[in-house]
Amino acid sequence: MPDLLFVLFEISVLTLFAVCLRQAARFGPAVVWQLLAGVLFGLLLEWTTLRQLQSYQYGRFLLMLGDLPLLIGVGWGVILYSVRVFADATSLPEWARPVLEGLLALNIDLGMDAIAVRLGMWSWGLGLQAQYFGVPYANFWAWFWVALTFSVGLRAFARPVTWTGRWLGPMAAVGFGLVNLAAMNALLAMGVPAASYLPTIGLMLGVAVGLVIWLRPRFSHLPVDPVTFWVPFGFHTFFLTAGLLTGAVLQPPALLFIGLLMAGVALYLHRRSLWAFHKRATASSRGGPP
Repeated sequence: MPDLLFVLFEISVLTLFAVCLRQAARFGPAVVWQLLAGVLFGLLLEWTTLRQLQSYQYGRFLLMLGDLPLLIGVGWGVILYSVRVFADATSLPEWARPVLEGLLALNIDLGMDAIAVRLGMWSWGLGLQAQYFGVPYANFWAWFWVALTFSVGLRAFARPVTWTGRWLGPMAAVGFGLVNLAAMNALLAMGVPAASYLPTIGLMLGVAVGLVIWLRPRFSHLPVDPVTFWVPFGFHTFFLTAGLLTGAVLQPPALLFIGLLMAGVALYLHRRSLWAFHKRATASSRGGPP
């Protein structure tokens, strides 16, 4: 029987998926298909990496596809969808939005992964003190790269307002993302020394952050749906709460600081979508227009 926290995490992720599905449905079947393609991509990227690298394994959840929890693919889907909705509401040029999406996805993982391994949800087999508190440095580049390449593929193949773009484009984006993932995994499998990961990854992610700052985007240039807030809020809140209840986030206490910092960054970036939700809820309670 799965641990209670595992079940609660599944329920949380499925709830976030329902929120995203409801939002996507407002824009029609093609957008719903993009969300579902993200879920499919998440399942396939995890399956591919598990087979290609065999570097980590998952604990037992309620809903499993062999050795892969279903919620992992669903979680990828909601993250990829929400960061894209947020990026499309910024003033960033189209070509730079995938970079922001990769950084937003990474923000979630920095507050999640090290706590999750302490809860037994998955394991890298490194011990809890190795690299980033038991998580390989390369994992964080992978999160950025996966979100970036899927976004590039979706924007390249699914944006044309044609039948092909709407219905075949998301599948082409899945294929594009998987090809890039497999290439990155193959590079990692060559045995690059772990000591070289940190400066290289730090440099590349630093360039990504610097690029976004240099472009000076307005993060709510267009009205943004509250779903962009609820997804990161849901992940950060779950792992901070679970970490505090179990003490995992205090092993070491630096994890609490990092978790709060990542949650604070997310709250700052998404403050306007939270304010939009508050205004909508207030207007609804008064019976007025949203």
